[in-house]
Amino acid sequence: MKLASYAMDAAHSRGRRYPEPPHPYRNIYARDRDRVIHARAFRRLEAKTQVFTTRFSDHFRNRLTHTLEVAQIARTVAGALDLNSDLVEALALAHDIGHPPFGHAGEHKLDQLMRNFGETFEHNLHALRIVEKFEQRYLAFPGLNLTFEVREGIIKHSRDFSAPNSLELAEYLLDLRPPLEAQLIDLVDEIAYNTADLDDGRETGLLPLAVILSEAPRLGEIYQEIDRRYPEAREKLKFLEALKRILDALVTDLIDASRRNIQASGVKSLEDVRNSPVRLIGLSPEGAALSASLKKFLHARFYNHAVLVRERDRSVAALEEVFRYYFAHPQAMPEFYSEQAEREQRHRVVCDYIAGMTDRFLLRQQHDILRSATGD
Repeated sequence: MKLASYAMDAAHSRGRRYPEPPHPYRNIYARDRDRVIHARAFRRLEAKTQVFTTRFSDHFRNRLTHTLEVAQIARTVAGALDLNSDLVEALALAHDIGHPPFGHAGEHKLDQLMRNFGETFEHNLHALRIVEKFEQRYLAFPGLNLTFEVREGIIKHSRDFSAPNSLELAEYLLDLRPPLEAQLIDLVDEIAYNTADLDDGRETGLLPLAVILSEAPRLGEIYQEIDRRYPEAREKLKFLEALKRILDALVTDLIDASRRNIQASGVKSLEDVRNSPVRLIGLSPEGAALSASLKKFLHARFYNHAVLVRERDRSVAALEEVFRYYFAHPQAMPEFYSEQAEREQRHRVVCDYIAGMTDRFLLRQQHDILRSATGD
């Protein structure tokens, strides 16, 4: 596929930290995509929470299936805008590998615990540490040795940084915009989880169909239109058709609005994109309002449902218990981490160890800790 002049061409990459010979039939971003897929951190996403922990049910989306949905939508958007689909896919597949157990609740708890030591935890920055340090698969270098653009996109896809306040990330051109391929990831992520969480919420019964149709923006009117056309169809299928139309509308809006932004900006090159005063990938005002209202509905009616709150509270309490135990007993961690805790800041080592755990593994650790404490 011919790339737009402002897309990120693999031939113009800033390359890898440790130079490698080119592959005979895969470009550098295709290799990065494959390295992410084969990473242990990527596989562990299968047992990490999206909304529902596996303790609640294993029928719903987990962090891995969510990631695959984001990658699918992101490739569609990239193709429509003539952007680099291999780079987009690599970024989409890597965008959540830094998440700890129990989703955003686990992230908030780890951040709270780290602030007691004057530090923070943020899943995108942790993802960068994973690909640069923790994944050990190659003889010639530490980490995955991903290209500059993938590493840059991991930390910049969802936020802009203040260069003077982020000196440890200075190499990532903090005063410039990321390529368009990175700019689209966060918006696609939002579209994916807004629609997927409506689906899972209805499936569990925590979001009754009547509530969704009366309160969720646009869904009610679309459902009624479908119901008039297919009155004998099952409710579930009519709802899924309505949800599919919402997803399609948001993705189409993202493509059309971004294309208008690019054309209006006059950018002709990657350098123009990097020096743009604003990000160019975005929803229209109407699309942004729809996405924001769906998110508001989900927070009001679903994410703060008593059932999910109780599950989150139990989960983060387990995470905190395991953190405090390993901080007090670093020798109880595996040898690699216990030895590291003697050389480096103990709280950071404990945080890194816990962040890499799956939900199930952390709960087993908590069980073992409780059993040893009671002598059972």
